[in-house]
Amino acid sequence: MEIFKKLDLDEYLAEFNSYLARKKPLFLEGDSKTYYDWIDEITKFDVTLCENISNLDDALMRISKLGILHISEIYEISKIIKYFNYVKKIEFDGSFANWLLKIEIPEVITEISNYFDEKGEFKDSVDERFFTFKNAFKIKKDEINSQLKKLIYTKSLTPYLVDTQIHYINDSETLLVRGGFNHALKGSVVARSSGGYFYVLPSAISKLKSDQAEILDKIEEITFEHCKRISGIFNKNLSFLRFINKSFDRLDSVVARANFAKSKDYEFILASNSNEIIVKDFAHPILKNPKKVSVNFTKNILLITGVNAGGKSMLLKSILSVALLSKYLLPMRIDANKSKIGTFKEFSLIMEDPQNSKNDISTFAGRMLSFSKLFGKKNLLLGIDEIELGTDFEEAASLYAVITQHLLKQNIKMVITTHHKRLAMILAKNSDVELVAALYDEKKSLPKYEFLEGTIGKSYAFETALRYGISPNIVKNAKELYGDEKENLNEAISKTLNLELKLKEELKKTSQKQNKLDDLLTSLKNQKENYENTQKEIISKLELEYYKAINEAKKGINLQDTKDKQRSINKANELKKAIKKLEFKAENETFEVGDYVKYGLLKGTISKLNKTDAIILTDDLSLRVPLKLLKKSNSKPINQRSKIKISIEKPQKPDLVLDLHGQRVEEALNNLDKFISDSLLMGFDEVIIKHGIGTGKLSKAVKTFLNSHPSVKSYRDGAPNEGGFGSKVVSL
Repeated sequence: MEIFKKLDLDEYLAEFNSYLARKKPLFLEGDSKTYYDWIDEITKFDVTLCENISNLDDALMRISKLGILHISEIYEISKIIKYFNYVKKIEFDGSFANWLLKIEIPEVITEISNYFDEKGEFKDSVDERFFTFKNAFKIKKDEINSQLKKLIYTKSLTPYLVDTQIHYINDSETLLVRGGFNHALKGSVVARSSGGYFYVLPSAISKLKSDQAEILDKIEEITFEHCKRISGIFNKNLSFLRFINKSFDRLDSVVARANFAKSKDYEFILASNSNEIIVKDFAHPILKNPKKVSVNFTKNILLITGVNAGGKSMLLKSILSVALLSKYLLPMRIDANKSKIGTFKEFSLIMEDPQNSKNDISTFAGRMLSFSKLFGKKNLLLGIDEIELGTDFEEAASLYAVITQHLLKQNIKMVITTHHKRLAMILAKNSDVELVAALYDEKKSLPKYEFLEGTIGKSYAFETALRYGISPNIVKNAKELYGDEKENLNEAISKTLNLELKLKEELKKTSQKQNKLDDLLTSLKNQKENYENTQKEIISKLELEYYKAINEAKKGINLQDTKDKQRSINKANELKKAIKKLEFKAENETFEVGDYVKYGLLKGTISKLNKTDAIILTDDLSLRVPLKLLKKSNSKPINQRSKIKISIEKPQKPDLVLDLHGQRVEEALNNLDKFISDSLLMGFDEVIIKHGIGTGKLSKAVKTFLNSHPSVKSYRDGAPNEGGFGSKVVSL
């Protein structure tokens, strides 16, 4: 698909296609939510991918016309049946398990799928004649080998033999002989060598080869009989075969997606019914060491401005890539839980320079042609890179402002990058436009590859020119020609950006303080509720105990016998004495400025003090608290801003060579990581890693690790004395 290539997703797509058993459209027919649930179920298990399957549309068409399939076509159908039987044995649950349960494979079809061996040939158990003829073929082959050995060691033939090897020419066993061989050997010449010698097929061997050919013909006849019989069975079950062929594409699609996602640690996003695009921590697959991007694109136009070579185009591609991949339910590296992607019918990207002598079209004319094709379309996600490209920027600003307004009416969502300040200012007035600026680190004179929402960015063209080798004198003269007023405008934009960054940082700190206060209020509220509940429990308990004592006293008054009265009064007194009265101890603690105190869950230092309350400092908060609620604390409050000291010991036994032979990939990579860290601590510039050749799995893992390690400058294969291809010489 062309859009995948424009978005630099062609390599990603090629890798995904390698997980499919056969090529098929990316679009999944049916409900996306159902497929999403299926994939979620499959990822919980280790499901083996199906081997490659050929397209069976032509075979099914010939079955419908009572045609006879070739054994290879029957074998392709049997592979599908076998794979379904394999998947049905896995204990899935949910909607995917229900779908598999509904697929009932006829016993006769399952039986046919078991006819084949791993090479796609009929097993001997299918027909006993296969065993008989295969055994006869083997006997003939042994006779051929025996006859050739006899001929090679025949004395009369020895002078004519060039060598004692058996040469296979046109699938026939021949001998290489000199001229005059007819005096010692009967046979036919099948070819001549470059040295003028003859490849001769002996007559005795020729007869045996004919016998072999007859045996193979018999096997082919038996194979044809069974293919004819099986084709008849397939014709009776044609509806099922069409259904299972289509169902296999659905199964293959979801299994491939699940395995691809697991191998790359990717996540899936189910497209929503809105047109919002909220991206959190997305990494484009084409980037080796990506800086993850996040963007909140809820309006209809996203205008990206800012520094040259600062990632504007890649942000544009990333936004379109996320939407495109979610449409086709393809996995990606993203925080899926915090992202939300809308549904779009089509995608379009106006990016490359369309100017071409062959097409007889200019840059601007080509772009206008691309825009003209968009009118009339709806529910489209459009990306436009360097929108002002190709014509007078003042005219372009007015033209593109009107074009974008017209496209908005067609429900087209746009992502635009530009360096044109006037166009940016015109579009920024529209409430449907969101602004994003690519940031520049003025101290390091490098782009940050980060983005700030809600502002227009500066292009930093002069700074970028210096960074890429343009002479400072040329840049200085360009600034003078550019003019002080425009430079002052750029400075104002730069200051605005810096101020907004500072304000956002302050807002973040304020938000953190607010969260602390909210937590404190919640804690105090919970404490108050606990105190009230405890108080109610104590009062209820006391009321019950006094009630029992009073009742016992009343009971004694009504008794006639004096002794009984006395016993009842004594019991009432005992109940009264057993009641535990609350004791309140007045703790007259004295506090001074500088004391460490505890207030609920908070600890702090007293900074001010009066008769009834005190001001305590805890972290970045200052609180006024009544003295009666304070308690002295023995432990000093932790200083959150204390500096952390890290000490790293150098390895005691440094070594310039690491030997990974015999280690598993995971174990080897852990040792390699530690070895590079130790080498850096010792100040080594170059080290040798020996991984061996073997299957190449460990070598590939070592290369991938070295490519991604930030401290590896370069590496190469070792010289013969350094271990050759089984080692890597790494520069740190």
